[in-house]
Amino acid sequence: MITVVAGLEVALTMSVAAADLCAIDALDRNICLPEPAERVVSLSPGATELLFSAGAGAKLVAASAWSDYPSQASELPRVGDSNRLDLEAILSLAPDLVVAWVDGNPRSQLDKLSALGLPVYWLAPRDFSDIARAVENLGQLTGTPERAAGRVEQFRNGLASLARQYRGARPVRVFFQIWDQPLMTINRDELISKTIELCGGRNVFGHLPRLVPRVSIEAVLEANPEVIVTAGEAGGGSRQWLDDWKQFPQLTAVQAGNLFLEPPDLLARATLRTLEGAQHLCQTLERARNAL
Repeated sequence: MITVVAGLEVALTMSVAAADLCAIDALDRNICLPEPAERVVSLSPGATELLFSAGAGAKLVAASAWSDYPSQASELPRVGDSNRLDLEAILSLAPDLVVAWVDGNPRSQLDKLSALGLPVYWLAPRDFSDIARAVENLGQLTGTPERAAGRVEQFRNGLASLARQYRGARPVRVFFQIWDQPLMTINRDELISKTIELCGGRNVFGHLPRLVPRVSIEAVLEANPEVIVTAGEAGGGSRQWLDDWKQFPQLTAVQAGNLFLEPPDLLARATLRTLEGAQHLCQTLERARNAL
C-alpha cells in the first residue's frame, strides 16, 4: 500500500511539474513540455531577442537570418529567413522547442515540424501586454521564469512611468510612414500606433481598417499631420522620405520642422526594447509640441 501511495505521489509531482511547463501561444494552443527546453531554435529576429530577454539565450542552438540582438545572436547558426526555412537543418539540431513568428514564418513549413512532433510556440505580440506575456511564457518553457519575471517587471514599470508622464500632454497629430512607394502607414492596432498614443500622440490614420494600409499623398495632405515620423538609418533612404515632404510647405509638420527619424529596431521589433523606443519617441513628440 505504501509503495502504491508513494508511486501516486511521484506521478502527481511529475504531473504538476509538467503542467507548470505549459504556455498558451499566439494561435491559442497550449504548448506543454515534459521538462524545460534545452535546445531552442528561433525563427525570427524578434523571437531571438525575446528569448534572450527571458534568460534563455544560452539555450539557443540556431536562429533565423537578421537575428542580430544582442550581439551573441549574430554568432548563432542560421536556419533560413522569413521566406523559407531549412527544415532539414532544423531537424538535424534536434530542438526540443521551436519559436516562430505569426507574421514572419511560413505556416505550411512549421506545420510539417509540428507533425514530426517538434513543439512549435508561435508569437504575435500586438501590444505591450503581449510582449510581457511572451517573455514570461518563454521563461516558463525554458526554465528561466525568475529572470524573465525581473525583466518584465522593469518593462511594465517603465511603461507605467511614461503613461503617467505624458497623460496630460497636449495631443499632437502624427503620420507614421513605414514605406514610400507605395506610401504606407499603420492603423491604431499596430504596436507603433499604441506607442504614439502612450506618448500623447494621435495617429491620423488610426481609423483605417487594415493593420498596414496604403494611403495617398492627397490623404496625408488632407489629414495635415503636425508631426511626420519614420524609422530607419540616418544615412539610408528613410531620411529622403522625410525630405520629400518639404515640397508641401502647407503641411503643419513641414512648417514646424517636425520631420523625425526614429531608431528602427526599437519600434519595428515587438520586444522589451520597445520601452526604449517609446522613451525616445515620447521625447521626439515633446520636441514637436514645443515647435508648434
